[in-house]
Amino acid sequence: MTDNRIGTSVRRWDRHGREHVVRVERAGLQRTFGCGTCGWSRGTRHLPWTPTDEQPATEHLAEAHQATLDPARR
Repeated sequence: MTDNRIGTSVRRWDRHGREHVVRVERAGLQRTFGCGTCGWSRGTRHLPWTPTDEQPATEHLAEAHQATLDPARR
């Protein structure tokens, strides 16, 4: 079976320096956000991914993992 990951992800770090990543995964026509830390997933329709489309991923990282430090804004 081939790897169905698209190169799109949201990365955040928590206050302990641990990295948490939510990726967009593809299975046929279906696209899903998937958290590598806890297994959370949620369907999405938007590709290509724009900054406004990452809201469910950033909300999950902030609420479930308290991961709010954005490496792009350091």
